[in-house]
Amino acid sequence: MNGNSFLDGRTDGAVDSRERLQEFCFDYCYWSVDPADPHHASQEEVFQDLGVSVLAAASEGYNVCVFAYGQTGSGKTHTMMGTPDSIGLTPRICQVCQWIIIFLEIYNERVRDLLRRGEQKKRASLRVREHPEKGPYVQDLSQHVVSDCKQAMDLLEEGIANRITAATHNHDASSRSHAIFTIQYTQAILENNLPSETVSKINLVDLAGSERADPHYCRDRLTEGSNINKSLVTLGIVISALAQNSQMSSSCQSINSMASEGDGSTVGSHSSSLSGGGGGGGRRHCFIPYRDSVLTWLLKDSLGGNSKTIMIATVSPSINSYNETLSTLRYAAHARNIVNKPRVNEDANVRLIRELREEIDRLKSMLLSFEMQRNPSPSLSDERDGILSDIVLQNELKVTYNQRLGCKKILIL
Repeated sequence: MNGNSFLDGRTDGAVDSRERLQEFCFDYCYWSVDPADPHHASQEEVFQDLGVSVLAAASEGYNVCVFAYGQTGSGKTHTMMGTPDSIGLTPRICQVCQWIIIFLEIYNERVRDLLRRGEQKKRASLRVREHPEKGPYVQDLSQHVVSDCKQAMDLLEEGIANRITAATHNHDASSRSHAIFTIQYTQAILENNLPSETVSKINLVDLAGSERADPHYCRDRLTEGSNINKSLVTLGIVISALAQNSQMSSSCQSINSMASEGDGSTVGSHSSSLSGGGGGGGRRHCFIPYRDSVLTWLLKDSLGGNSKTIMIATVSPSINSYNETLSTLRYAAHARNIVNKPRVNEDANVRLIRELREEIDRLKSMLLSFEMQRNPSPSLSDERDGILSDIVLQNELKVTYNQRLGCKKILIL
């Protein structure tokens, strides 16, 4: 969003000189207050802009995360879940393919499984662990395999019904927990006569709304609000630290590129001080406090790691919500500065075989170029060709071994 508009409806016309103009720049901006308005953005429009790109990235083997943040009653759950007459982003994504579905909520910094049934449902709190390779996960969390849209929608409705809500000043059924709807998508294909498998993960996060504490609330509402605000504050700190680290890395890269192109020594010394190397006065990357909150711990990979992440910031058009709206927009502006490094989640053996084959093709092209441009000294040319032939043979043997290993692994599974 980039424009000179005010919350009370005034535009660039009469502007009080005492007022400050706040400008923000985002990729998309939607108006969804009045359905009769010609500029009204429907759920289908949001899905075409955001949901299609989420599905495309998942089909390519990337992890994707979409989370909605904003004030209570500003439309987070409506955007992510929707209503029976106007389904939201999550149900539309579930209508596409076969998935493994996980649905949990974080209530008072404790994880609850929204899809646990029977006697197991009494176990309210689950423990969060961290795998050295796969990252944070929830122990004993139920997984549900769905083969059609109806099964996915039934699980989604069941989880929404089990989610904790309560009446507040701004909303009659305000979400009192953070909900994470996870979709795991596995693709098994045959690429260049090699079995390949990619595993993608989509995290659809509906955050609880932040609000000010009211002394007239009961003790449970105050405890809920304090825990919600604690996790959202931690999320803000994590986003600010990640944005600062991303900006620092980009500035260091630009300075290093300038130093490599130029011949001055001052630029080189400046870049070494910015990179935070051995000197004590150099700037170093900020520590990211992921573990200060269960929410940021579970979303560690989505916020600053192997994921393509989309943030939806929902705001209220009311003039009474000016401070909350401004805070939400600043929140989203910080998140826009984060630079993640997503990668395709493919089998390690298949990736190694592909890289070795590419190396073989490169070496073969070098052999052809050497044959085309013969050295006058035949002994040197023969020696060079012999060395390259040995390297090609070694790589072909490695490809054969890893290909057999990969086939055995898939047959065993």
